Amino acid sequence: MPEESHKLVRDFAGYLRLERGYSENTIEAYMTDIAKWIKFCSNQNLDPIPPRHEYMSRFLKAMASEGKSKASLQRYAAAIRSWNRYLTIEGWVDGEQWLPSLPSKEQKLPRILSEGEIERLISSCRDGSVLGGRDETLFELAYGCGLRASEVCSLALEDIDWRAGTLRVIGKGDKERVVPLLGSVKEKLRHYVDAIRPLLNRREERWLFLTRTGRKLHREDLWRVIRRRGKTAGIPSVRLHPHVLRHSLATHMLRRGLDLRTLQELLGHASISTTERYTHLDLELRDIYDKCHPRA
Repeated sequence: MPEESHKLVRDFAGYLRLERGYSENTIEAYMTDIAKWIKFCSNQNLDPIPPRHEYMSRFLKAMASEGKSKASLQRYAAAIRSWNRYLTIEGWVDGEQWLPSLPSKEQKLPRILSEGEIERLISSCRDGSVLGGRDETLFELAYGCGLRASEVCSLALEDIDWRAGTLRVIGKGDKERVVPLLGSVKEKLRHYVDAIRPLLNRREERWLFLTRTGRKLHREDLWRVIRRRGKTAGIPSVRLHPHVLRHSLATHMLRRGLDLRTLQELLGHASISTTERYTHLDLELRDIYDKCHPRA
């Protein structure tokens, strides 16, 4: 790489760090990508400055032919576009070049369990122990209400409205929603609160789910519980993750006919990736939920 290019790349790193606020990991990745881009252009007798549409397309095709993943190609394209923007700011390029963009990253489908596997996972907790009772309730609630791992761990006793049969959930961005407690889920939760939780509550904690020492259950604790119970149930660990119960519920309810918009509301989503606030459930929504929920 010519010394002039070396200096530009070093200065580009400073731009990313100071002006764009990128993390060191991202900066290091971009530096590697730009070095690869410049080397490619050099080998092809192409001028890397400015990055031209045709050159970038050839570069991305070459990387794809080497078996690079879609995510890697996305990062190459993002790095070169940032590089082009920097060159424009510094006056090396007379106006930003139009550069190709790739389709958004492929969305990996969430791993889910079948309804039979959910039953096995829950049944694996029925060992007569206090922690077994806690874990069974935890799984029933996470699956029954479609909760995120962080939402399960942040539940407090005051979030339960026994009279209304609802549960107040604080989701991403502190967005609040209310979900119904139906059928066996409500019964299991009542038994846990009355008979099992007092045996764990040694510190007068307000949190719903507690560890064996009486402290608040954290996401890492929940993940260990899922893996341990999954092993007992004969479910490979590669198919388990903290949100497996939530994703499984969503899939099962869709298969039973629940429309996507209603499901997104129940799970606290305005869209696939955005949390939606809602603080009450009307009777129609409860009826739909009651009709479609596998455990209602």
